[in-house]
Amino acid sequence: MSDALTAFLKDQHLLIVSPHADDETAGAGGLAIRVKEAGGHVYVMVASVGDLDHFDQTGKKVHGSTRRDELSEAMKTLGVDDWEILFEDNDLHLRLETLPRRDLIDQIERKGRLSTEKTRPTMVVLPAPSYNQDHEAIFRAGITACRPHLATMKAFQSVVLIADAPQLAWNADQGVFTPNFYVDITHCLEQKLQAYACHKSQARPDPHQGGAQALRLLAEYRGREISVKAAEAFQCYRFVL
Repeated sequence: MSDALTAFLKDQHLLIVSPHADDETAGAGGLAIRVKEAGGHVYVMVASVGDLDHFDQTGKKVHGSTRRDELSEAMKTLGVDDWEILFEDNDLHLRLETLPRRDLIDQIERKGRLSTEKTRPTMVVLPAPSYNQDHEAIFRAGITACRPHLATMKAFQSVVLIADAPQLAWNADQGVFTPNFYVDITHCLEQKLQAYACHKSQARPDPHQGGAQALRLLAEYRGREISVKAAEAFQCYRFVL
């Protein structure tokens, strides 16, 4: 890593806003590692965990407490500074669109323990809008929370990024995900995949989009776009120097 890039990442306070436990690692685990290696700060805000009946042949129920424990292990593997879960409510899990958007915005901006007003992040990562209603709700609330504002009146995020994900290929309503911001994760891809593997209850066999191999292939594919072995890709909505 160049001295200039290290200096840039060292100054970052990164907040990853994730709809569910595992989305944070899938979308921005490599970026989190890079920021921490440089000496910056990383916080993870997960919107929702809850009991879940998996749509597969096992028919098993995964409890929200299991998702919390898995998230805790993943956060240790990534080495983040702090993390929180906003809602551990079975009635809200996979139903975040039923909350008024204003309530979600308030959690991201002010009420959450790691809200933007409390952590003052310089860089925010949000989920891409997709067919998943929780991802859509958090994207809309997050974009609103990051709206341009006077920095003297409200926390201002210089960098706003939208994270990539394998499932975005099935996304007819939102158009094609077109990255314009890349992070070389060649040296830390394995650490990212180790963190993702902590979410054991969410593991899916290859060639499922939710499997670890799908993440590896996506990282290698994005890496080829910038001529490195592995990368994370983002859509940059704002970059202020």
